[in-house]
Amino acid sequence: MNIRFLTIAQKEVDDAYCWFEQRSKGSGMEYLSELHQVVHLIARFPLAGQEIEPEIRRCLFARFPYALIYGIDDQAIVVIAVAHTHREPQYWIEREW
Repeated sequence: MNIRFLTIAQKEVDDAYCWFEQRSKGSGMEYLSELHQVVHLIARFPLAGQEIEPEIRRCLFARFPYALIYGIDDQAIVVIAVAHTHREPQYWIEREW
């Protein structure tokens, strides 16, 4: 199944990568590697994430305090947010996807 990131979700990925990379060289790539694993999992098993709102699911990263927030429409999995799990919960709830 195709996966599409909202522009704002992609910016969250980019910002987190830069933050990790500034603190420890190589940790940004580790973050991206884990993101890739989560994306690969939901591409193969779209219903693997826990449903947290009607039609919205969350798949947690294993090593980083992040969650991939996504919905599934007829044509793709839509990544709504790549959210830090210890910060403002559900800040992404009003995003249209």
